[in-house]
Amino acid sequence: MCGIAGIYGLNDATVATEAVHRMNSCIAHRGPDDEGFFSDERIAFGHRRLAIIDLSPAGHQPMKSSDGNLEIIFNGEIYNFNEARQLITGYDFKTRTDTEVILAAYTYFGKNCLQYLNGMFAFAIWDKNRKELFIARDRLGIKPLYYYRHGNALLFASEIRALLASGMVPRKINHDALSDYFTYQTVHAPATIVKDVLCLMPGHHLTVGEKSFEIEEYWSLNGNRSNEAETQSYQEVCSRVKDLLTASVKRRLVSDVPFGAFLSGGIDSSAVVGLMSQVHTKTVKTFNISFDESKFSEAIYARAVAKRFNTEHHEFVLKPADFLVQLPGALRAMDHPSGDGPNSYVVSKITRENGITMALSGLGGDEVFAGYPIFNRSLRLDDQKWIFSLPTPVRKSLGSILNKLRPGAASSKIKQVLSLEDGEIQNTFPIARRVSHANELKKMLDIKKFPHDAVTAIVNSELGKGKNHLPLLSKVSIAEITTYMQNVLLRDTDQMSMAVALEVRVPFLDFELVEYVLGIPDKYKKPVYPKKLLVESLGDLLPPEIVHRKKMGFVFPWEVWLKNEMQSFCSEKIMSLSKRNFIHRDYLVSRWNQFIKNDPEVRWTDIWICVVLENWLIENAIES
Repeated sequence: MCGIAGIYGLNDATVATEAVHRMNSCIAHRGPDDEGFFSDERIAFGHRRLAIIDLSPAGHQPMKSSDGNLEIIFNGEIYNFNEARQLITGYDFKTRTDTEVILAAYTYFGKNCLQYLNGMFAFAIWDKNRKELFIARDRLGIKPLYYYRHGNALLFASEIRALLASGMVPRKINHDALSDYFTYQTVHAPATIVKDVLCLMPGHHLTVGEKSFEIEEYWSLNGNRSNEAETQSYQEVCSRVKDLLTASVKRRLVSDVPFGAFLSGGIDSSAVVGLMSQVHTKTVKTFNISFDESKFSEAIYARAVAKRFNTEHHEFVLKPADFLVQLPGALRAMDHPSGDGPNSYVVSKITRENGITMALSGLGGDEVFAGYPIFNRSLRLDDQKWIFSLPTPVRKSLGSILNKLRPGAASSKIKQVLSLEDGEIQNTFPIARRVSHANELKKMLDIKKFPHDAVTAIVNSELGKGKNHLPLLSKVSIAEITTYMQNVLLRDTDQMSMAVALEVRVPFLDFELVEYVLGIPDKYKKPVYPKKLLVESLGDLLPPEIVHRKKMGFVFPWEVWLKNEMQSFCSEKIMSLSKRNFIHRDYLVSRWNQFIKNDPEVRWTDIWICVVLENWLIENAIES
């Protein structure tokens, strides 16, 4: 796990080299173990290293191919690098690193090398003979890659702030992304909050030469899902799921540094820890953050799992005030504004401070194995799709009546669904994920033309790729993975963990496992109880008290903080944001005052996304 930065296409090598040095310094937190640079005609690379595999100087980057033609900078891990290495003949390996395996695979297979790599990665390869730059990102978007084009120049890096540090990227807000941010508490790729800074999409690669610039997709969720499960019995499906997940966990234990696992005591993290204990010979180290308020604490469940698998368990009890102390650091760690993320920062920071450089996480289990309430809601809506045969005015009236009888966010969303022409997932899913209603946005944002809804566009695009007859629950999985998971959860996990130089690996997002599970029929995957298929695939691995307990997650008294300990900070940011040219000042200030006066119509999340955005804009000197 590392940080990469580079510039292609500048005629002045001195300017490019100096800019890359600034970019590299900006991401020093991602790789405190080493740094390196390379420059050649029209190209400059920078690299920060967090040593995980082969800790020797042989792992230094940028790394040269054995014939001297290629140079690579790489962020991530290739889990099957030993297997991939065996496929390559005639290459003179100098190291035992996964980095050199990428170089060898590119030499041997060309761009098709990506089909042989299983891992999380973003890398760039410079071909000296062809004067061509090749950049690729992993299938599920676990590792980030941002870029900016101006004329013939291309700048790219692991973080947006590195691009800004180059001095060559205008610090201007992307007005077209504002409605997306306020609607979904993030900006969906390929767009970012910074004008003209884009994100290379998951499963894509980019090739740039003197007269060419081409982005191609090499993998997609629907286009690459497996049909294997369609002819299998439930027992065969369960066996296959267990084999794939076990293999995924085992791959992710390859490391030359101390590692552990986040353990909340939920199904996903407990499954990962349980499988780790089965495939690893040494005692697993587990980390849990708990709270002294019993209603917020999951510690009892984490302890039960730790005892069952005889882990070396580390439990850290925090008071809400302790978390509040960490909040400034979490805000500084944000590479892109997000309504979420501080939780990941605290867990990562404590884990790293206790000598762990790499940790496994249960992220992705909900998306792959139908863990969110939206999966069951989508099945119920599908069973009741007859309601869309009613005239639209009738459905709208029903929605209005419900909203009056039971006012609240849930009823408001049901009202929006009933106003749709049909109940297809690409239309209902965006409503489920919105944190702000369109009417509210129009009152707050001073924007002449609101762009098309980003989530609707993404889901329509992804479901339209590849194969037909996609199971409904798999449609929801694809919607969740390509929107909330990739643009909130994975982005937050990367920026918050790398802020403290901790590598986080996610076994549930092994592409072979994901491809298989997306092809499983709904009758096998239906969550009769939370993640039934996953639980039954693992046999008696998980105790009943873990499987059937109420899902909790991190809970903090945000509303109280914003009105008390953080009121001054929030007020300052709200007033500052209200002066931006894209905000209706009076409306935002009024909302803030309503919130302070305990108006239930204004949620703390409505305020927090405003505070986070303005804080990020100030920290990074972004003009509006």
